[in-house]
Amino acid sequence: MDHVEYGPDELVDMNIGVCQITLLIPENSSLKEKRQFIRPIIARIKNNFNVSVAEVDHQDSWKLATISVAFVSNDRRYTDKVLSEVVNFVRGGFSVEILDCKTEIISI
Repeated sequence: MDHVEYGPDELVDMNIGVCQITLLIPENSSLKEKRQFIRPIIARIKNNFNVSVAEVDHQDSWKLATISVAFVSNDRRYTDKVLSEVVNFVRGGFSVEILDCKTEIISI
Protein backbone atom coordinates (compact mmCIF):
# COMPACT_ATOMS: atom_id res chain seq x y z
CA MET A 1 0.00 0.00 0.00
CA ASP A 2 1.42 3.38 -0.98
CA HIS A 3 1.80 6.18 1.53
CA VAL A 4 -0.29 9.21 0.58
CA GLU A 5 0.86 12.67 1.56
CA TYR A 6 -1.58 15.52 1.74
CA GLY A 7 -0.58 19.10 1.08
CA PRO A 8 -1.76 22.07 3.18
CA ASP A 9 -4.83 22.58 0.96
CA GLU A 10 -5.86 18.91 1.12
CA LEU A 11 -7.10 18.50 4.68
CA VAL A 12 -8.85 15.27 5.51
CA ASP A 13 -11.81 15.57 7.87
CA MET A 14 -11.97 13.11 10.71
CA ASN A 15 -14.66 13.10 13.37
CA ILE A 16 -14.18 11.13 16.56
CA GLY A 17 -17.40 10.57 18.47
CA VAL A 18 -17.42 9.40 22.06
CA CYS A 19 -20.49 8.59 24.11
CA GLN A 20 -20.46 7.69 27.80
CA ILE A 21 -23.61 6.00 29.11
CA THR A 22 -24.22 5.34 32.81
CA LEU A 23 -26.70 2.53 33.41
CA LEU A 24 -28.74 1.41 36.39
CA ILE A 25 -29.27 -2.34 36.44
CA PRO A 26 -32.27 -2.65 38.77
CA GLU A 27 -32.67 -6.39 39.33
CA ASN A 28 -29.11 -7.39 40.01
CA SER A 29 -27.62 -8.89 43.16
CA SER A 30 -23.97 -9.67 42.40
CA LEU A 31 -20.99 -8.65 40.31
CA LYS A 32 -21.21 -11.98 38.49
CA GLU A 33 -24.81 -11.25 37.44
CA LYS A 34 -23.77 -7.78 36.37
CA ARG A 35 -21.00 -9.14 34.13
CA GLN A 36 -23.41 -11.66 32.63
CA PHE A 37 -25.83 -8.82 31.95
CA ILE A 38 -23.37 -6.22 30.59
CA ARG A 39 -21.28 -8.52 28.36
CA PRO A 40 -24.13 -9.23 25.88
CA ILE A 41 -25.08 -5.54 25.76
CA ILE A 42 -21.52 -4.61 24.79
CA ALA A 43 -21.35 -7.44 22.23
CA ARG A 44 -24.65 -6.48 20.59
CA ILE A 45 -23.64 -2.82 20.37
CA LYS A 46 -20.33 -3.79 18.71
CA ASN A 47 -22.02 -6.16 16.27
CA ASN A 48 -24.94 -3.90 15.34
CA PHE A 49 -23.09 -0.59 14.97
CA ASN A 50 -19.43 -1.40 14.21
CA VAL A 51 -18.21 0.78 17.08
CA SER A 52 -15.72 0.31 19.90
CA VAL A 53 -17.29 -0.28 23.32
CA ALA A 54 -15.93 -0.87 26.81
CA GLU A 55 -17.12 -0.78 30.40
CA VAL A 56 -15.16 2.12 31.87
CA ASP A 57 -16.52 2.83 35.36
CA HIS A 58 -18.43 1.33 38.27
CA GLN A 59 -16.80 -2.08 37.81
CA ASP A 60 -17.18 -2.78 41.54
CA SER A 61 -20.84 -1.76 41.73
CA TRP A 62 -23.63 -4.34 41.39
CA LYS A 63 -26.25 -1.89 40.21
CA LEU A 64 -24.29 0.61 38.09
CA ALA A 65 -22.29 0.33 34.90
CA THR A 66 -20.74 2.97 32.69
CA ILE A 67 -19.93 2.07 29.11
CA SER A 68 -18.16 4.22 26.56
CA VAL A 69 -18.72 3.99 22.84
CA ALA A 70 -16.32 5.40 20.23
CA PHE A 71 -16.88 5.89 16.50
CA VAL A 72 -14.79 7.52 13.78
CA SER A 73 -15.96 8.78 10.39
CA ASN A 74 -15.41 11.62 7.95
CA ASP A 75 -18.96 12.96 8.40
CA ARG A 76 -19.87 14.74 11.66
CA ARG A 77 -23.64 14.27 11.19
CA TYR A 78 -23.19 10.56 10.53
CA THR A 79 -21.02 10.22 13.64
CA ASP A 80 -23.72 11.91 15.73
CA LYS A 81 -26.43 9.73 14.13
CA VAL A 82 -24.59 6.48 14.91
CA LEU A 83 -24.02 7.44 18.55
CA SER A 84 -27.67 8.52 18.93
CA GLU A 85 -28.78 5.18 17.49
CA VAL A 86 -26.58 3.35 20.00
CA VAL A 87 -28.19 5.24 22.89
CA ASN A 88 -31.69 4.52 21.56
CA PHE A 89 -30.75 0.85 21.11
CA VAL A 90 -29.63 0.59 24.74
CA ARG A 91 -32.67 2.52 25.96
CA GLY A 92 -35.17 0.35 24.10
CA GLY A 93 -33.54 -3.04 24.00
CA PHE A 94 -32.51 -3.88 27.53
CA SER A 95 -33.88 -3.83 31.08
CA VAL A 96 -31.74 -0.90 32.17
CA GLU A 97 -32.30 2.72 33.02
CA ILE A 98 -29.99 5.32 31.51
CA LEU A 99 -28.96 7.60 34.37
CA ASP A 100 -26.60 9.79 32.36
CA CYS A 101 -25.47 10.10 28.79
CA LYS A 102 -22.71 12.39 27.52
CA THR A 103 -21.69 12.68 23.89
CA GLU A 104 -18.80 14.60 22.38
CA ILE A 105 -17.66 14.81 18.78
CA ILE A 106 -14.17 16.06 18.05
CA SER A 107 -13.36 17.20 14.51
CA ILE A 108 -9.76 16.99 13.40
